[in-house]
Amino acid sequence: MVNPPVEQTFLAPSATDLKTDRAVRILGVPLGYGASMAGVDMGPAALRVAGLNRRIAQLGYKVSDAGDMRLERPQALPESTDKLKYLPEISAACEQLALGVHEILTAGELPIILGGDHSIAIGSIAGVASYHRERAETFGLIWFDAHADMNTPETTPSGNIHGMPLAALLGYGAPELTQVAGFGPKLDPKLCAHVGARDIDRGERELISKLGMRFFTMREIDERGMSACMDEAIGIASRASGGYAVTFDIDALDPGDAPGSGTLVRGGLTYRESHLALETIAEAGGMRSLEVVEINTALDINNRTAELGVELVLSALGKTIL
Repeated sequence: MVNPPVEQTFLAPSATDLKTDRAVRILGVPLGYGASMAGVDMGPAALRVAGLNRRIAQLGYKVSDAGDMRLERPQALPESTDKLKYLPEISAACEQLALGVHEILTAGELPIILGGDHSIAIGSIAGVASYHRERAETFGLIWFDAHADMNTPETTPSGNIHGMPLAALLGYGAPELTQVAGFGPKLDPKLCAHVGARDIDRGERELISKLGMRFFTMREIDERGMSACMDEAIGIASRASGGYAVTFDIDALDPGDAPGSGTLVRGGLTYRESHLALETIAEAGGMRSLEVVEINTALDINNRTAELGVELVLSALGKTIL
């Protein structure tokens, strides 16, 4: 279920300003159970406060806002040693989200999903996967993150599911996560690119090596430059017949530009590198869904990280300097 209809529609102020007539639908997922720190559940609200809807409309899009999903409350607190904390609640939210994303795509709209922690990607990408599966199409993925997010219950150091979503989408982990939407795996690793990694656990390294998935680490981005790395990443994801999904964990950015994250790692993407990455995606034209996650309002400074999150969404939707 979704909270009582927000269903606000924003139209561009002047037809002469239109860059596209494509419709987008925003869906908030205020889920924080996959993370260890409070505050990430307020990410959707922070992005809206930063003017997300209005500013997308100014680009010429028809914008509908479906509000925030209504989530189950935990029945019990997990033990510190649990390897899958809040599994029932996260699994239920992801099933609900998969249906919501499928519905948006079926309506011919571009889903813009606002997190919440990154465990929601299990549901959002499942929705994209189910939509393309019905049409016998493949789809790719570009995943921006400081972390691999490829832990499993056997390798996780924390038991927090926001460190597991990419592994689950690739078919590794608890069935409650790998089988969201009734099937798995959701992704072909050969059609996926991960951008910005700089903090990878040992078990994740082994799975990455096994699957042969392409990771553009911060060292490679430093050496080759963001433009070259993004051209290659988009080339990988574009091999899919149905386009590709984009999910952006705000901790991919350097903490100096984005302090509002509970999983900060120094040495991330700069302000301009992140914009260049998403501007390049916009120019390529293959993006079929967009997700921004892990904005923690309790740790942010004057909503600065949420403001940057909105700017990145605008770049992904085609905003340019000139």
